Amino acid sequence: MKRITIKDLAQYLSLSTSTISRALLNDKNINPDTKKRVMDASEKLGYKPNMTALSLKYGKTKSIGFVVPEMTTPFSAKVLQGIHNILYPLGYKVIILQSDEDPSREKENLLLLETFNVDGIIINLCHETHNQDMYQQIIARGTPLVFFDRIPPGEMDVSKVLVDDYIKSSLMTEHLISCGRTRIVHLMGPSTVRNAVERAEGYKRILAKYNYSDPQLILKTYQTGFEDGRIAAKQLLDSKIKFDSIFAFTDTLAIGAMNYLQEYGIKVPEEVAVASFSGTELSTNVYPQLTSVEQPLIKMGENSAELIIEKIKDSSSASHTIILDAKLVYRASTLGQNNHQNCWDM
Repeated sequence: MKRITIKDLAQYLSLSTSTISRALLNDKNINPDTKKRVMDASEKLGYKPNMTALSLKYGKTKSIGFVVPEMTTPFSAKVLQGIHNILYPLGYKVIILQSDEDPSREKENLLLLETFNVDGIIINLCHETHNQDMYQQIIARGTPLVFFDRIPPGEMDVSKVLVDDYIKSSLMTEHLISCGRTRIVHLMGPSTVRNAVERAEGYKRILAKYNYSDPQLILKTYQTGFEDGRIAAKQLLDSKIKFDSIFAFTDTLAIGAMNYLQEYGIKVPEEVAVASFSGTELSTNVYPQLTSVEQPLIKMGENSAELIIEKIKDSSSASHTIILDAKLVYRASTLGQNNHQNCWDM
């Protein structure tokens, strides 16, 4: 059966092909009666529009790129939910690409999105400095970028959505000290991203304040999955370092470490308290439930989408930085009996 084209519709309705195209794109300048005639005829004749071709003809694809380090945890999925809340009603589709914490793959993803002629890109970067030139080139070529959570250095003129990692990390460390913990291990995220450094600095400030600092208590991780948390916990036990608590860069690191400790008979929180940053629903799906800094992930996505729409409408509009309020949620992984021995010693 012959595929129905715009030319067929134009001939059937005695209208120009440009009028048909604009009606299919829901152009506000098209008479509503004409628009209805086009839509009714397209349904009757079985016309299947090539929306990409139509959109390219008029300069917009109504698509947004979404580039993140991973999609395996609820973190990125929750942000994506917020993005959809704003973009879907506006007729936008989201193209999702994963960098796997690899700057070269992130670069490939960005170039691919350019070939798709996306109207804008929302990105959670995987390395603070590696692709700065690429970000600038993409913006210069006319595709706006909005960063969330992990952001480029402050001198780059882009819109950003984040939380105050330094302050919230400080407050979580204070919480652990208020629970009687003095040997607090920090499982630090990759030092190539800003928020990992900010969280580590907040932690270090509070330990210095109470004179509890010990460089041995900071373990750097290069990936942030469950297995990386297990590896870090094993390193702690093998090293014979005294510790009574763990504060991890992410939920996944914290859960991996907590599971490993419990498998070796170490009670959480009685012997070792565990807390994290991120605050996804993973924190309530483990035992004991995990104390965490909970970021407003859906709001983060919504704000990111609003900022990208603003840039799409007016590329010369000022860039904005939105700092959202994260909350500390205290759960069973830190709220143990204070009369237990606080510091577990191998």
